[in-house]
Amino acid sequence: MSSPGSRILLRTATRNAKRLWTGTALIAVHQVCETFVPILIGVVIDRAVTPGDLGQLLLWVGVLAVQFTLLTTAYRFGARQLMKAIAAEGHQLRLEVSAKILHPRGVRTELRAGDLLTVSTSDADNTSYLLDYIPRIAGAVVATVISAVALLLISVPLGLVVLIATPLVLVLLQISSPLITRRVADQQEQAGRATSLATDLVTGLRPMRGIGAQDAAAERYRVVSRRSLAATVRAARTQGGYLAASTILSTLLACGIAIMAGWFALTGRITVGQFITVIGLAQFLIEPFGTLAVVPSWIAEARASADRVALVTDAGLVLPEGADRPAEHPCDLRLSGVRHGPLDGLDLHVRPGEFVGVVARRPGDAEALVRLLSVPAGYQGSVLLGGAPLEQVERAHARRLLLVEPHHTDLFTGTIAANVAVHADAGIPAEVLRASAADEVLDTQPDRLDALVAERGASLSGGQRQRIALARALLARPPVLVLHDPTTAVDAVTEHAIAQGIRALRHGPDAGFATIVITSSPALLAATDRIVVLGDGVVTAEGAHETLGASDEIYRQLVLR
Repeated sequence: MSSPGSRILLRTATRNAKRLWTGTALIAVHQVCETFVPILIGVVIDRAVTPGDLGQLLLWVGVLAVQFTLLTTAYRFGARQLMKAIAAEGHQLRLEVSAKILHPRGVRTELRAGDLLTVSTSDADNTSYLLDYIPRIAGAVVATVISAVALLLISVPLGLVVLIATPLVLVLLQISSPLITRRVADQQEQAGRATSLATDLVTGLRPMRGIGAQDAAAERYRVVSRRSLAATVRAARTQGGYLAASTILSTLLACGIAIMAGWFALTGRITVGQFITVIGLAQFLIEPFGTLAVVPSWIAEARASADRVALVTDAGLVLPEGADRPAEHPCDLRLSGVRHGPLDGLDLHVRPGEFVGVVARRPGDAEALVRLLSVPAGYQGSVLLGGAPLEQVERAHARRLLLVEPHHTDLFTGTIAANVAVHADAGIPAEVLRASAADEVLDTQPDRLDALVAERGASLSGGQRQRIALARALLARPPVLVLHDPTTAVDAVTEHAIAQGIRALRHGPDAGFATIVITSSPALLAATDRIVVLGDGVVTAEGAHETLGASDEIYRQLVLR
């Protein structure tokens, strides 16, 4: 087992070994008891019914009762162990995938959000189902072996048919296993893409309607959805064909055994009880034969899912480990000769206590700056936080020193208090709510901080979501805070109040915090100490709001329009 998915499957089996093998042993006992049912019935007929012996009848009926008690008890406790193992492994895999996705150093993967969601849910569950397949396979093998031994004792030809024909059928069916694996993997990949696109489109539905792009978006999703449907149909067709072939072959094998037994009974080579046993075993063997025949399909699906889990868990990290821990106060941010995306030699120094505005002529420059400060990778030049290269600062420490609040922020299911107090264990100060104008949001909610928020903040307006997200960022009190267009969905009066609130909260006499606001809002820019204008990836102008408004034509076009 050398592929990443195979290693995941092996680890799944080994770290749940106690429950897995206990459950497998009990399921094997259950299958042994199942196999002995037709055998004991044949014994009852030969030793009690045919000679008319009441004592023997009561004895063997009692044996059957004990056997059924053992059968049900073994299955009950075996299934309980296996269900615990499956649930625990699925949970553990989801935690591992989620931890890798949310790793502070960033995961290096080409999978989109929807793909990652599929991996952390359905693929993790499909991988854990290996713990269900192993006991099924073991039980089927035990049942087949015991049945073959019983048939050998009754008639050597009947036993040989089972011992020879069963492996032959399995080898023939195994030929299609690689095809099933490929088609199931393609199905899961296409489904992940469709889920990812659907997530993006639903999130951006309102802006798309605003620019009239909903028809183009719907057409794009239709194409991706049809690809996913085609992949699903191909996989289902392959698995359906495989299941039909395996069912036909296993049924023909069982029927062949029954026909041979009937012939042997008619010719006097076996007794009536033995004939009943053979017929019962032939009917019973349909289930283990079917299980063994469908094993390649199960393993193919589990391995395809495990391969996708391994794509995430084995993925490299974007940033190095990082060991530097610069002092929290004072803490400055310095960019020198930075080239990253459209940024082309950017120089920017934000000192402790400064409130700096950044106006970008091209939206891509602003996006690139936010992306760089969030994940400092793939750039040239230097980005220093507190005098240390940002990518070399220990990530948990870096996140305490530098918080980047992007324009598109997400809220999660829970209360407003839970969404605001992500970075703090104590209460939420009233000045934080006032500075972000989140107190006005609370005034509209009967339960105030205990008001429930729907997934992604769908129960709130765009402006309300922005104010809750801003309160969350301010409550964290990072030495360096970067805000990207934090007030695009609020009215001018509220925007002015927020600008003054940020300044009062973070830039009072003893605060010493640095704040960068990337925006074109006149209200926010007017509250800053100085403003930097970006054009073509570099700084083209710098000064106070009033000075730039009077002397810089580009600034007037971007801000004072």
